[in-house]
Amino acid sequence: MAEPKNKKASRTYLVWTNEMDTTLLSVLVDHHNRGDHAQNGWKPHVYNACIKHVKETCNIVINKDKIVARIKTFDKHYEVINKMLSQSGFGWDWDKNMVSVDSDEVWARYVEANKDAAPYRYKEVKNWQAISTIYSKDHATGAGARTGGECAQVGSSSVPQVVVEDDEETPELPKKKQRTADAIMSMVGELRMTFEEALNSTAPLPPPPPPTAPKVTPSSEILVELKKIPDLVGNELLIAYGKVTANERTFESLMALPMELRKAWLMTLP
Repeated sequence: MAEPKNKKASRTYLVWTNEMDTTLLSVLVDHHNRGDHAQNGWKPHVYNACIKHVKETCNIVINKDKIVARIKTFDKHYEVINKMLSQSGFGWDWDKNMVSVDSDEVWARYVEANKDAAPYRYKEVKNWQAISTIYSKDHATGAGARTGGECAQVGSSSVPQVVVEDDEETPELPKKKQRTADAIMSMVGELRMTFEEALNSTAPLPPPPPPTAPKVTPSSEILVELKKIPDLVGNELLIAYGKVTANERTFESLMALPMELRKAWLMTLP
């Protein structure tokens, strides 16, 4: 079990174990799925939930500053790793919990242009599923989505708890302004919630426009046109009148024909 240790009188360090990370991330994933992001990080009750869960699960007392500092470590992991995974030649090894690279040449070219990625060649980063989830733009719901607890357990269930190396230690520092990346992620969360609120709105939609009534030629007009056809009289006129008035399309077809063909065409109708 990790305990705070003093290195300097001016500040103390908290060594984060894998159990503590898993516990913290499980809470963050759960509240991410609920949309509990705020303008500059998370809503106040999220930090309270993290403090309570870490205390109950790991018997370690932490505070908001410790959580914020640890989230900045997650932020760095996500920033560097996610950028790599978007490039050709990179993947994620779920068994080793680290980035996989197609070749040393691919790595050398990438690191030459991205110096901050150099420590990640063989760096083990556990709980990547949970880390990537809390920075995702959408809630982790729907087909294939994992719950908060499941996300936080990815890559850690078969590994014993270990103390994080010195470069992962979190100093207890005074509050500082959130980095630009944190602010951007918070804005994305706010926009997502606004969009979801619009989707869930119960305000009635405007009624659709009334359907356009189909064109119907008056029967009297049809009779006038039939009488213009030479030699169409008596029973033939009545039969043609019954057929043409039954279907608007039939009348349109009749009027498209030259006058000399209209009677012959009418006689072919069933």
